[in-house]
Amino acid sequence: MFFSGIKPKSTYLYGILMLLVWLVTPQAAFADELNSGDTAWMLTATALVLFMTIPGLSLFYAGMVRSKNVLSVMMQCFAITCMVTVMWALFVYSLAFDTSGMEAGVINARSFVGGLDNMFLSKLTVDSMTGGVPESVFMTFQMTFAIITPALIVGAFAERMKFTALLLFMGAWLVLVYAPICHMVWSGDGALMWDWGVLDFAGGTVVHINAGIAGLVAALVLGKRKGYPTTAMPPHNLTLTLVGAAMLWVGWFGFNAGSAVAADSTAGMAMAVTQIATATAALAWMFSEWITHSKPSVLGIASGAVAGLVAITPASGTAGPMGAILIGATAGVGCFLASTRLKRALGYDDSLDVFGVHAIGGIIGAILTGVCASAAMGGAGLAEGVTISSQVLVQCKGVLFTIIYTAILSYIIIKVVDVLVGLRVTEEEETEGLDVVLHDERGYNL
Repeated sequence: MFFSGIKPKSTYLYGILMLLVWLVTPQAAFADELNSGDTAWMLTATALVLFMTIPGLSLFYAGMVRSKNVLSVMMQCFAITCMVTVMWALFVYSLAFDTSGMEAGVINARSFVGGLDNMFLSKLTVDSMTGGVPESVFMTFQMTFAIITPALIVGAFAERMKFTALLLFMGAWLVLVYAPICHMVWSGDGALMWDWGVLDFAGGTVVHINAGIAGLVAALVLGKRKGYPTTAMPPHNLTLTLVGAAMLWVGWFGFNAGSAVAADSTAGMAMAVTQIATATAALAWMFSEWITHSKPSVLGIASGAVAGLVAITPASGTAGPMGAILIGATAGVGCFLASTRLKRALGYDDSLDVFGVHAIGGIIGAILTGVCASAAMGGAGLAEGVTISSQVLVQCKGVLFTIIYTAILSYIIIKVVDVLVGLRVTEEEETEGLDVVLHDERGYNL
């Protein structure tokens, strides 16, 4: 019936033979065969993560700045998307994921950053595979992570950096900070933090702590906005911010569930815990603000949701539902306190709370990953012989390393950029607004 010209008995014998071949063949032999279901999901996840930056993050940030700077942050996010795409294709993907010369347990140069063997995507063909999906899809999926990470930093120094300085800083930061941290955490046996046993399913260290610390360093070096903190600088359009936050929430399913690189049970649980942690954190921030300031705000609940998304990211492949509630509640309260009381106490001007939400949320999530991954906490289970306390120590080690490395390199890069082109617009230009000064356009023509 299914095989033209083959008699029924022959068909049965052929089927039995193929079954026996499948049973005795190591499954690794099939590892690089195309899985259409996994590929379809990863194509979708890639689009969702790009959707997080443009338009999600762009709108989220645009609504929180003053009306005279609305286009500037959207332009920054859009330009970063374009610049990172080209740089990733030329050589940064190779720096992040080239595994030549790596050996488990051996520390060498390749433990910290990949080589240039895949420069210009020279090894990428239409047939090259990563697991069950085309490498072209995996490469583009990881590109979208590399796009959103520097774009997150924009919020820390919004309304005061030159556009030229921003492009130079982000380009150098992608090469010297993002690519090495990405490589050390995700590229496999022989990579520094991978060999340490750091658990980071979708980017607590690679994306959020990395971006949050870089944002704080940039904000401190640039200095405060003119008039801060005595002049009121409220968000000019919370409608845009809430729409952007909603887009981030939807897109984040691609971010977390997509990091399974398969349409499987791990992706399903990652989606579930992402939803649960996000809702819990939004409520935790809302009630914290309600108790502290007597009224819950739209900005508060949106910020809480993002804090939950950030915190569950490293644990999304290992935590269970109750672990997600723990992570979400802790992140909601912790990020609220960091973005209000800690920020006021230390006096730094992190315009859109990149440090308070992404660095603090990432740290909370990364450390609690060591707790919530345990089967006793409803998680996927720790490696054999690993206890909760030992895993938490490894997570802390990874967090501390990322903070120190990112802070030092970000400081050096931004100081060099300052020498080359200067960092800030003038006071007069800041007063007029970056939309007109840098781009000769206005977000609103009234």
